[in-house]
Amino acid sequence: MKIINGPELKELTEKNVAYVSYVGNYVGKPEVFKGLYEKLFGWAFQNQAMRPDTEVLSAYYDDPEITPPEKMKLEICITIPDDIAVGGEIGKKSLPGGKYVVMRVEISSPEEYSPGWEKVAEWGSGHNLSIDLSRASYEIYLNNPEEHPEKHHIVDICLAVR
Repeated sequence: MKIINGPELKELTEKNVAYVSYVGNYVGKPEVFKGLYEKLFGWAFQNQAMRPDTEVLSAYYDDPEITPPEKMKLEICITIPDDIAVGGEIGKKSLPGGKYVVMRVEISSPEEYSPGWEKVAEWGSGHNLSIDLSRASYEIYLNNPEEHPEKHHIVDICLAVR
């Protein structure tokens, strides 16, 4: 993992998203993410929901140190305009804005996500900030790794704090 910038405290704005959710152990299981992305992107392309400014993110609601793996909740999301209708397995919601510790990283393998989250949490704790589990924390994916020369992910790790 290479840190591009941060960690730093930022005020993020609310995001309107379409999402597909999963409850269970997703840690170290790229096939879970792949299946969810296929569902969401399939819907998005059929419904012309992908725009040049669409953000792709994963929203997390639990602290893996506390929540049993089989009860952890994950949502794979894309930002959408208000007027897009959803249905079936695709939901629609607003992810609230607020204070987040944000760090931009370049990730070369799935195993590098955990150390990134640990660094963000450590920085927040060192600045007397506590995790806010009433809001989702998320990863915002800033590139298509298939288009990166080394297949790396460029990601903003965003930890909700109070």
